[in-house]
Amino acid sequence: MPYVLRQVAVGLAVVLLQWLLSNLKLWDVWPDVVLLYVAYVALRRGRVAGAATGFFAGLAMDFLVMPTSLGLNTVLKTIMGFVIGFFRSEQGENLRLTPGQAFVGALVVAVVHNGLMTIVLALDVGTRTPFLVVGLWLGGALYTAVVALAGALFRVRG
Repeated sequence: MPYVLRQVAVGLAVVLLQWLLSNLKLWDVWPDVVLLYVAYVALRRGRVAGAATGFFAGLAMDFLVMPTSLGLNTVLKTIMGFVIGFFRSEQGENLRLTPGQAFVGALVVAVVHNGLMTIVLALDVGTRTPFLVVGLWLGGALYTAVVALAGALFRVRG
Protein backbone atom coordinates (compact mmCIF):
# COMPACT_ATOMS: atom_id res chain seq x y z
CA MET A 1 0.00 0.00 0.00
CA PRO A 2 1.47 3.40 -0.93
CA TYR A 3 2.60 5.59 1.95
CA VAL A 4 0.01 8.35 1.43
CA LEU A 5 -2.93 5.94 1.33
CA ARG A 6 -1.65 4.17 4.43
CA GLN A 7 -1.33 7.49 6.27
CA VAL A 8 -4.85 8.52 5.23
CA ALA A 9 -6.24 5.22 6.50
CA VAL A 10 -4.32 5.48 9.79
CA GLY A 11 -5.31 9.14 10.15
CA LEU A 12 -9.00 8.32 9.72
CA ALA A 13 -8.67 5.50 12.24
CA VAL A 14 -7.05 7.91 14.72
CA VAL A 15 -9.83 10.48 14.23
CA LEU A 16 -12.44 7.76 14.80
CA LEU A 17 -10.55 6.70 17.93
CA GLN A 18 -10.63 10.34 19.04
CA TRP A 19 -14.37 10.40 18.49
CA LEU A 20 -14.74 7.28 20.66
CA LEU A 21 -12.43 8.64 23.38
CA SER A 22 -14.31 11.93 23.45
CA ASN A 23 -17.08 9.92 25.09
CA LEU A 24 -14.67 8.73 27.83
CA LYS A 25 -14.50 12.04 29.60
CA LEU A 26 -12.92 12.54 33.00
CA TRP A 27 -14.27 15.79 34.47
CA ASP A 28 -15.33 16.92 30.97
CA VAL A 29 -11.82 16.38 29.57
CA TRP A 30 -10.70 13.82 27.00
CA PRO A 31 -7.28 12.84 25.62
CA ASP A 32 -6.18 14.24 22.27
CA VAL A 33 -4.93 11.23 20.31
CA VAL A 34 -5.08 13.23 17.09
CA LEU A 35 -2.45 15.57 18.52
CA LEU A 36 -0.30 12.57 19.42
CA TYR A 37 -0.61 11.26 15.86
CA VAL A 38 0.27 14.64 14.36
CA ALA A 39 3.32 14.92 16.64
CA TYR A 40 4.46 11.40 15.76
CA VAL A 41 4.20 12.04 12.01
CA ALA A 42 5.99 15.38 12.39
CA LEU A 43 8.83 13.76 14.36
CA ARG A 44 9.20 11.04 11.75
CA ARG A 45 8.67 12.99 8.51
CA GLY A 46 9.30 16.69 9.22
CA ARG A 47 7.48 20.01 8.98
CA VAL A 48 5.56 19.61 5.73
CA ALA A 49 4.20 16.18 6.58
CA GLY A 50 3.42 17.33 10.13
CA ALA A 51 1.56 20.42 8.94
CA ALA A 52 -0.36 18.49 6.27
CA THR A 53 -1.29 15.77 8.75
CA GLY A 54 -2.30 18.41 11.28
CA PHE A 55 -4.48 20.19 8.76
CA PHE A 56 -6.40 17.16 7.53
CA ALA A 57 -6.65 15.41 10.90
CA GLY A 58 -7.68 18.69 12.57
CA LEU A 59 -10.31 19.30 9.91
CA ALA A 60 -11.73 15.81 10.40
CA MET A 61 -11.67 16.33 14.16
CA ASP A 62 -13.51 19.64 13.78
CA PHE A 63 -16.33 17.96 11.92
CA LEU A 64 -16.58 14.79 14.01
CA VAL A 65 -15.62 15.80 17.55
CA MET A 66 -15.93 19.57 18.01
CA PRO A 67 -18.34 20.97 15.41
CA THR A 68 -19.15 23.99 17.61
CA SER A 69 -15.67 25.46 17.17
CA LEU A 70 -15.15 24.74 13.48
CA GLY A 71 -11.62 25.50 12.30
CA LEU A 72 -9.98 25.72 15.72
CA ASN A 73 -8.50 22.21 15.66
CA THR A 74 -7.49 22.62 12.03
CA VAL A 75 -5.43 25.71 12.77
CA LEU A 76 -3.93 24.47 16.04
CA LYS A 77 -3.02 21.01 14.75
CA THR A 78 -1.46 22.51 11.60
CA ILE A 79 0.67 24.89 13.66
CA MET A 80 1.68 22.14 16.09
CA GLY A 81 2.58 19.75 13.25
CA PHE A 82 4.74 22.39 11.61
CA VAL A 83 6.52 23.42 14.82
CA ILE A 84 7.11 19.84 16.00
CA GLY A 85 8.48 19.05 12.54
CA PHE A 86 11.43 21.33 13.31
CA PHE A 87 12.54 18.64 15.77
CA ARG A 88 12.46 15.84 13.20
CA SER A 89 14.20 12.72 14.43
CA GLU A 90 17.32 11.53 12.64
CA GLN A 91 15.92 8.01 12.94
CA GLY A 92 13.05 8.89 10.61
CA GLU A 93 10.87 5.87 9.93
CA ASN A 94 12.71 3.83 12.57
CA LEU A 95 11.73 6.18 15.40
CA ARG A 96 10.91 4.30 18.60
CA LEU A 97 9.99 6.26 21.70
CA THR A 98 10.58 4.96 25.20
CA PRO A 99 7.65 5.27 27.60
CA GLY A 100 9.38 8.15 29.41
CA GLN A 101 10.00 10.03 26.16
CA ALA A 102 6.41 9.45 25.08
CA PHE A 103 5.01 10.74 28.38
CA VAL A 104 7.20 13.85 28.68
CA GLY A 105 6.98 14.68 24.98
CA ALA A 106 3.21 14.31 24.93
CA LEU A 107 2.88 16.37 28.10
CA VAL A 108 4.92 19.25 26.65
CA VAL A 109 3.13 19.16 23.29
CA ALA A 110 -0.30 18.92 24.93
CA VAL A 111 0.43 21.74 27.40
CA VAL A 112 1.36 24.07 24.52
CA HIS A 113 -1.57 22.95 22.34
CA ASN A 114 -4.14 23.06 25.14
CA GLY A 115 -2.80 26.41 26.33
CA LEU A 116 -3.40 27.91 22.90
CA MET A 117 -6.84 26.31 22.76
CA THR A 118 -7.70 27.62 26.23
CA ILE A 119 -6.68 31.15 25.27
CA VAL A 120 -8.79 31.08 22.10
CA LEU A 121 -11.81 29.57 23.85
CA ALA A 122 -11.56 32.02 26.76
CA LEU A 123 -11.39 34.97 24.37
CA ASP A 124 -14.30 33.61 22.36
CA VAL A 125 -16.56 33.08 25.37
CA GLY A 126 -15.23 36.02 27.35
CA THR A 127 -14.71 34.08 30.55
CA ARG A 128 -11.90 33.13 32.90
CA THR A 129 -13.23 30.14 34.80
CA PRO A 130 -10.81 27.94 36.75
CA PHE A 131 -12.00 24.92 34.74
CA LEU A 132 -10.36 26.30 31.61
CA VAL A 133 -6.95 26.29 33.29
CA VAL A 134 -7.19 23.29 35.60
CA GLY A 135 -9.46 21.06 33.53
CA LEU A 136 -9.05 21.82 29.86
CA TRP A 137 -5.46 23.03 29.83
CA LEU A 138 -3.58 21.03 32.46
CA GLY A 139 -6.00 18.15 32.97
CA GLY A 140 -6.36 17.52 29.26
CA ALA A 141 -2.58 17.65 28.81
CA LEU A 142 -2.02 15.15 31.60
CA TYR A 143 -4.74 12.84 30.26
CA THR A 144 -3.15 12.99 26.79
CA ALA A 145 0.29 12.23 28.25
CA VAL A 146 -1.08 9.21 30.13
CA VAL A 147 -2.59 7.88 26.89
CA ALA A 148 0.79 8.36 25.17
CA LEU A 149 2.48 6.50 28.00
CA ALA A 150 -0.01 3.64 27.70
CA GLY A 151 0.51 3.55 23.94
CA ALA A 152 4.29 3.40 24.36
CA LEU A 153 4.02 0.65 26.97
CA PHE A 154 1.68 -1.51 24.91
CA ARG A 155 2.92 -0.80 21.39
CA VAL A 156 3.42 -3.69 19.02
CA ARG A 157 7.06 -4.77 19.07
CA GLY A 158 8.72 -5.63 15.83
